[in-house]
Formats: sequence, structure tokens, C-alpha cells
Amino acid sequence: MPGWATPDKLTALGLTGAGVVGAGYALSSVDPMWLWLSIVGFFINWFGDSLDGSLARFRKIERPLFGYFIDHSSDALGNMMIMAGIGASPFVRMDVALFGLGAYLLLSIHTFLAARVVAEFRLSYLAAGPTELRLVLITMSLVMLATAPVGPVLGPLSGFDLFIGGLGIVLFVLFIVQTLATARKLLNRDASNRDSRAG
Repeated sequence: MPGWATPDKLTALGLTGAGVVGAGYALSSVDPMWLWLSIVGFFINWFGDSLDGSLARFRKIERPLFGYFIDHSSDALGNMMIMAGIGASPFVRMDVALFGLGAYLLLSIHTFLAARVVAEFRLSYLAAGPTELRLVLITMSLVMLATAPVGPVLGPLSGFDLFIGGLGIVLFVLFIVQTLATARKLLNRDASNRDSRAG
């Protein structure tokens, strides 16, 4: 990477890429060909988001507290822009897109809490993480390009609504399962600590 490419600039590039993704989805209501902009935006987002921390560690210029806070705050804002754009597209209802966003943020909150209370930071669940999720959404965008917005297939929901809603349900269930597992682990640890103090 050239010297002028700093971790902060890569973080900003990743956030910009998320904005490009959201804009492409929103503009697809004018012309579905704008979905190509979303696909390009995913690659910009992936490049910036994946390399900012790696570059800081490689150059030994880590700022653990600042970097952690800014990186994940940017991710949250970027995810909101992406899902709001999907909801503004003619393919997915806004309420369904926001449900998917809410479920993703719930799982993210669990990850950040677990990092604090059990010193375990997980970005992947069911062998999938942010990179795999981007690939899923890119594939969905290509399917959108190949098909016109379709009518409802289950009540008021289209196939794309069911897909995004289904992803949201999976993420929500993962949040519940992981929360219960972590709570059980913490309960046992607190009991063990209490017994050791009593002894």
C-alpha cells in the first residue's frame, strides 16, 4: 500500500463504499441497472473495511481503543445505509429491510458484549462472516438484475422480501442462542468465583 493510504482513509473508503451500495439500491427504483453501482460499492466497502486494521498492524501504528471504536461505529452506519437502500429499492419492503438490519445489529451487540465479558470476539457464525454476507448480497443483486421486481408470493411479501426476512430470522435466532449460551457461561463463572471466595 502507498504511504498516503492510511488506516483512517481505508475506514473512510469502506464507509463510502457502503454509501455507494445504498445509493445503487435506492436508484434501482429508477432503473435496475443502478444495481451495478451497488455491486461495485460492495467491493469498495470490502476493500476498505478489510484492510484498515491489517494495515495498522502491519505498520505497527495500532490505536486499539480508537480503532476499535471508529471501525465498528463505521460498520454500524454503513450497514444502516446498505439496508436502507435495499428497503428503498423496488425489490424489498422497507419494513423487511429494517427487520434484517435490526437482527444484524442485535448479533453485533452480542459480539461486542461478549468481547467485554468473556474476552471472546467472534465475527463469524455458522461458518459465515461479513465477507460471506457481502457475497450473498452481491448474488442477490445479480438475481435482481436478471429479474424484474416481482409481485407478492406469500401474502404481501415478494421472494426478495422472504429472502431478506429469512436472513433476519436466522440472525435473530443466532442472537438468542448465543445470548443464552454466554449467559450460562457467565452464570457458571460467577458461581465458581463465589464458591472460591467462600472457601
